[in-house]
Amino acid sequence: MGMRRILGLALAAVTLAGVSAVGAVSAGAAPSPNISREECTAAGGQIVARPYAGYTCALPDGTQQAIT
Repeated sequence: MGMRRILGLALAAVTLAGVSAVGAVSAGAAPSPNISREECTAAGGQIVARPYAGYTCALPDGTQQAIT
């Protein structure tokens, strides 16, 4: 009976660690906040038109943000 308990606790710990890792990855992939055209140009970015998807701001650091 003790061996089952140990295996159950180990399985629970591994499952919890997996869920925590998935949560951390999901949080890192959160979308960037939207910015305005004025903020884009003030930050040195270029406004890029995407067919059927609106406009984005291509910033000098290589990131893109949706324009509101």
